[in-house]
Amino acid sequence: MFPRAVGVNNKPDPNTDNNNSSPFQNKNAQRFWLILGAVVLILFIFAFAAPNNMSSGNRVSLDNLASYVREGQVQTMIVRGGQDVVAELINGSSVSYYKERETDLFASLRTFGVTDEELAGISYSEQPGDNTTGILLQLLVAVVPTLLIIWLLWRMMRSVRTGQDQAMSFGRSRARVTRDMERPQVTFQDVAGCEEAKEELKEVVEFLKEPEKFIRLGARIPKGVLMVGPPGTGKTLMARAVAGEAAVPFFSISGSEFVEMFVGVGASRVRDLFERAKAEAPAIIFVDEIDAVGRHRGAGLGGGHDEREQTLNQILVEMDGFETGTNVIVCAATNRPDILDPALLRPGRFDRKVVMDNPDIKGRHEILKVHTKGKPLAPDADMDRLAKMTVGFSGADLENLINEAAILTARRNKKAVGMSELTESMDRVTMGPERKSRVISEKDKLTTAYHEAGHAVLFYFLKYTDPVHKITIVPRGRAGGYVLPLPDEDIFGRSKEYFEDTIAAALGGRAAEEIVFNQFTTGASNDLQRVTSMARAMVTQYGMSDSLGPRTFGSGTGMVFLGREMAEQRDYSEQAAEEIDSEVRRILQTAYGRAKEVLTEHRDKLDKLVTILLEQETLDRPLFEEVMEGKVSVSSSGPAASADAPTAQPAT
Repeated sequence: MFPRAVGVNNKPDPNTDNNNSSPFQNKNAQRFWLILGAVVLILFIFAFAAPNNMSSGNRVSLDNLASYVREGQVQTMIVRGGQDVVAELINGSSVSYYKERETDLFASLRTFGVTDEELAGISYSEQPGDNTTGILLQLLVAVVPTLLIIWLLWRMMRSVRTGQDQAMSFGRSRARVTRDMERPQVTFQDVAGCEEAKEELKEVVEFLKEPEKFIRLGARIPKGVLMVGPPGTGKTLMARAVAGEAAVPFFSISGSEFVEMFVGVGASRVRDLFERAKAEAPAIIFVDEIDAVGRHRGAGLGGGHDEREQTLNQILVEMDGFETGTNVIVCAATNRPDILDPALLRPGRFDRKVVMDNPDIKGRHEILKVHTKGKPLAPDADMDRLAKMTVGFSGADLENLINEAAILTARRNKKAVGMSELTESMDRVTMGPERKSRVISEKDKLTTAYHEAGHAVLFYFLKYTDPVHKITIVPRGRAGGYVLPLPDEDIFGRSKEYFEDTIAAALGGRAAEEIVFNQFTTGASNDLQRVTSMARAMVTQYGMSDSLGPRTFGSGTGMVFLGREMAEQRDYSEQAAEEIDSEVRRILQTAYGRAKEVLTEHRDKLDKLVTILLEQETLDRPLFEEVMEGKVSVSSSGPAASADAPTAQPAT
C-alpha cells in the first residue's frame, strides 16, 4: 500500500473568558459563617465558664451551710450580686452556696435550726456582683436566633436574585472580548503560507484603523469576511492574528455557542452580541465554525422554523438589515462552505470569501521556518528538502511534524533536530509509529517485500506516476509496509494518463503476489478501495470515460442533515448505473493487466529489489533508483534467490 497525506484539525486556543459570576460571593459567605461561629463560641464560653470563675470555694447545699454555722466554723459570710454566698471557715477554707435573688439568707438558715446568737457571731457583708453572665445569656438567647433569621432571609433573597440573574443572562452572548491589554501576541508575521488571505484581512484591519482613507474615495466597509478551507490550514490562527493586529475590540465566539435547547435563546444571544459590538464600534466579531448555525434553512427532515433557523435569521438581519453604518465587521471560518445558506453568502453580508487551502512548496517552507524558530537545528536539517517531501500537508500537519521531531530528538538525547528526526516524524505523522515489537514470520516478510516492490517497480517504469520517495517493509501503523510516492513539484491538475498509471501502480502489489506466489492476500484491501474510488471518480466526476462521455453522474447537493450516505442525489437511470459499473470494471481490469505485464517484463528488477529490501528493510529515493538502474550488485545467495523464493509463474 502507499499512503496519502491527511489533514489534522487545528483547534483554536480559547481566549480568557470574562465570567459574570464573581468568586468573591462564595468567599464573603464563608467569611460570614466563620465570624458568626466565632461569636457564638465566645458567647458560650462566657456563659458557661463565667459562673465557675465568679464563685470561690466548694459549692454546698443550704443544710450543709447551716450545719457549718451551728458548729461555729463560719467566720465570714459574703453575698455577691445577691446570689453567690461565700462562707470563709475558721480553718482558712471556704464554701459557697447559690441562692435565689429574692430569698433572705438568714431566714433560710433559721429554718434549719440556726439561732440568732450563732448568726450574730458571723461577719456578714454584701458586694455588688458581676452581672456579665446574665447579660451574655440574654444576648445569646436574643441575638443568635435573630442572626439566624436574618441569614435565612438573606439566603432566600440571594437565591431569588441569582435565579433572576440566570434567567436574564441566559440569553446574553458568551463571546470573549479582547481589548488592548488582553490582545493576543499572534500577529500576521506569525502566519505563513497564505499571503493572499493575509492581504485580504490586512485591508479589513486597515479600514478599521484608518477609515478616512477609504471613505474619501467612496469605498464601503465590507460587512463580513468568510474564511474557507480544509481543516488545519490556519483559519482560527488567522483570526487570532487579526485580533493581535487590530486596535479595536475583538469579539470571538463559536457557532455552537448560540444554539440551546430553549427556543429564542440563540437569537437573543445574537442580538446581545451585536449590541455589545455596536456599543464599542469600530469592532470585529469572529464566529468560528459558522456552519453550526449557518446551514441551509428548511433542509432538515422536520423542515420548518426551528431554533437554529431563528438564530440564522437574526444573524442575517444583524449583518444587513435596516440599520446601516454600524462599523462592525464579522469574520467567520468554516470548512463546509457548501452547506451554508445562500442568504448568508450574498454580497452585503459576507462580501469577501478568503480561501485558505493547503500551502504550496513556498508556503510550506515559510511555515516550517515559523515553527522551527527557537528550536535548535542540526546542520543537515534541510527545510527546502522537507518542504518538497511534505506535499499535501496543511499548516497543522507541519506544526505537528516539527513537534514530533523535537520530541524524537529529546528521546534520542540529542541537542539539535536533524534530518533523520524530521523524516522519521514525517513517517510517524503520515503512517503512524513503527511497530518494532511485531513478530513477522519469514514467509510474511517475503510476501510483504514482493507486495511493496511491485508497487515501487511500477511507479518507476510507468511514465505518468510520481517518483518513489521511500519504500519500506517495516510495519508502521496498520500497514505491514508502504511505498511513498511524492511529486517533484506541486501539481494542481491531473490528467487521465496519471490516473490510469497510478491505478496500475496501486494494483502492483496484488499483481506481484499473483505472479510470484500464484495467490492473493489481504494486504491489497486498502489498494483495492483506493483504485475503485479513483476509477469511479474518473467516470462519474471527471468525465474521463470514452463510452459515457464528458458528463458527471450524481450531484452532491442532497439533504445536508442526512449524512454522507444519503448526500448524493441520483440523477441517472438504472441503465446508466450499469454502464458506470461496467466502465469502472474495464478501467480496473485494464490497469491490472498492465501491472502484471510490466512486472513480468521486469521480473529481474523485482527480485533484485526484494533482495535488497529484505537486507536493509528501508530504501530512500537515491538508493532505490540505483537499484533500478543496476548500479547495486546483489549476491546470488540473497533471500530472493534462495530456495524459499518461488520461481516466476506465467501471467494469466
